[in-house]
Amino acid sequence: MQAPWTHTTVLLQEAVDALIPAGTSAAGTYVDATFGRGGHARAILDRLGPDGRLIAFDKDAEAVAEAARIHDARFSIRHQGFRELGDLPPGSVAGLLMDLGVSSPQIDNPARGFSFRFDGPLDMRMDTTRGESVAEWLATADAQQIAEVIRDYGEERFAVQIAKAIVARRQERGPVSTTTELAELVAGTVKTREQGQNPATRTFQALRIFINAELEELQQALEASLGVLQPLGRLAVISFHSLEDRIVKQFIAKHSKEVYDRRTPFAAPKVMKLKALGRIKPSQAEVDGNPRSRSAILRIAERVPNVAEVA
Repeated sequence: MQAPWTHTTVLLQEAVDALIPAGTSAAGTYVDATFGRGGHARAILDRLGPDGRLIAFDKDAEAVAEAARIHDARFSIRHQGFRELGDLPPGSVAGLLMDLGVSSPQIDNPARGFSFRFDGPLDMRMDTTRGESVAEWLATADAQQIAEVIRDYGEERFAVQIAKAIVARRQERGPVSTTTELAELVAGTVKTREQGQNPATRTFQALRIFINAELEELQQALEASLGVLQPLGRLAVISFHSLEDRIVKQFIAKHSKEVYDRRTPFAAPKVMKLKALGRIKPSQAEVDGNPRSRSAILRIAERVPNVAEVA
C-alpha cells in the first residue's frame, strides 16, 4: 500500500517559467537535478515538445521508484546525486533546475529519521543504500567533531554544549539512536531558542547537511553547470536556508562579472560566464497554503555565450 505522505512542490510555476516560458513548446535537453517526487519534472514535461528531453537525477531510491511511474519516452532518471552532472556532454543542456529542499515524504516518514516530530531511527541519509547514518556517525565522533558540524552547518550557538551532551550520553547509556532521543537531549541542553522554533531544529539541519555532504555536492554541481549548459541555457536553483543560498548567490555573482588580472593590466579580462536574472520568493498565497515554502528563494541565471560560441 502506498504511504499517505504527500508533497507540495515549491515555486512550481516560477521555476518552470524560468527554464521554459509559458506558452512555448521547447526542444532540447533539460535537467531536473533533484527529482524528489517529480512535481517540477512533470511540469517541465508538459512544456516539452516531441523533440524535447528531460533527464532527472536523484540519489533517493524512493524518488527513483516514483520516477518509474512516469511513462514518457522523453524522460529518464539516474540514481545519482547531482554532483554527477558533469557526466553529461558539454554544452548539451538547455535548462537546469536544482530544488535543494527535502521532500515532504522524506520528512514525514519516521523511518527516514529526518524529523524530530516523529520517533524513528536516526538515519537522515538521502541514499539509504550507502554511507553511514547519523546514528552511526554520532556513535564514534568525538565532541569537537560533533560541535564543529553543528556549529558550521546549523549555525547553532550552543553547539559545544550539545556535542558534550551527546558524548556524555554515549558514555553513560550508549549512543543516541532515535530521533526522539536526540531531540530530547538537545531540548535539555538548549535553554533558549527563537520563538516558535524547536530547540533541535538547527542540530537536525546540521547533521542532515553533513551526513549527505549537501553543501559540497551543491558546489560541485554548480561548477559542473558551467560546462553542461549550452549558450543562453538557463540555471534555476531553489534554496531553503542561508547556507545554501549564500553559495548559490556567490556562485552566480562570481561568474556574472568580467575578471581583470591585476598582474597583467593590459590583458583582456576573463569574460563572464553567467548573467544573473534575479531572484523570486514564494507569494503570500503559496506560503499560506504550504508553510514549508516560507524560506524558499529561487535564483535564476543564464549562460553567456563566449566568443567562439557566438561565432
